[in-house]
Amino acid sequence: MKKKIFIAIPIIAVIVILFFVFRKTAPKIVVQTQISKQNISLGFRLAGEVSARNRIEIKSQFSGRIESIEVEEGQRVTKGQTLVLMSSSERAAMLDAARSTSQKDYERWQAIYRETPIVAPMNGFIILRDKEPGQTVSASDVILAMADDLVVNANVDETDLKYISLLQRVQMYLDAYPDQSFEGIIEHIAYEATVVSNVTVYVIRIKPINPPQVFRSGMTATINIIIDERKDVWAIGVEYVLQINGKNFVTVLKNTNKKNERQTDAPEGKQAHNRSKALPKNFELREVELGLSDGRFVEVVSGLNEDDTIVVLANPAQMQKNRQAPSPMRMR
Repeated sequence: MKKKIFIAIPIIAVIVILFFVFRKTAPKIVVQTQISKQNISLGFRLAGEVSARNRIEIKSQFSGRIESIEVEEGQRVTKGQTLVLMSSSERAAMLDAARSTSQKDYERWQAIYRETPIVAPMNGFIILRDKEPGQTVSASDVILAMADDLVVNANVDETDLKYISLLQRVQMYLDAYPDQSFEGIIEHIAYEATVVSNVTVYVIRIKPINPPQVFRSGMTATINIIIDERKDVWAIGVEYVLQINGKNFVTVLKNTNKKNERQTDAPEGKQAHNRSKALPKNFELREVELGLSDGRFVEVVSGLNEDDTIVVLANPAQMQKNRQAPSPMRMR
């Protein structure tokens, strides 16, 4: 009896070892999803700069002293509005002398010899106040700077110019405030090219629509140019797509509860056939027709139903050997 027991133990050990060696590793679902409605857009980004459409520097026509500045930075002004009151060097000297004698003389000469106003040459707003009352300036000194409007200028590579058109709407955000996006309209495309870092570019001018309050001249902006767009289309993540022999496939979990399960054609080609055989019975490799991709999602034109469960599998070893990474789908 003992002899039979000793013989049985090694036999059981061998069986256990063979079981663990030759058993198939069950596939593990890494991630799974179902097709969902998405908005997909394909495009590229441009770096732009906020600048004045027309910038005018406010200067005095003569040397003298600034008596008062009537505006502040950011203030809107109208054409003809008084911005600065100036005294010529002669008036400043005479008033200083009169003030030293009596207040009455000072007031009399001040009424006779009045300040010279500097008025706004156009409608706009003040973007720079560089001087203060009491300072002496020459005819070349900038006292104020004003602009009629702020726009965004950007350089477009000549190869991308075919995607740009007048009155085209774009999305923008300021690099300093990336969470505050706003729209803009392309209102001008340069007729003459410039060369920047050995690249031929054309300058486009974008008029912002309802820009944020923090919109300032000199800020850097990012412009999103849309090349193609699909709204409310069925899509899946690009990580679920397998490319085999130039065709697109996804791994689908079979629904065993379906009485009339849809029959699909077997994948074409030896490599696809081998992959299909390597899958367990409750999974199938299904060919799909894809559309536009933005690098995160890809449009599914045909091949999937709403209730299909699409998966990414790990471990089995045979799938790891045959698996090829899908081509990256990135935004331009």
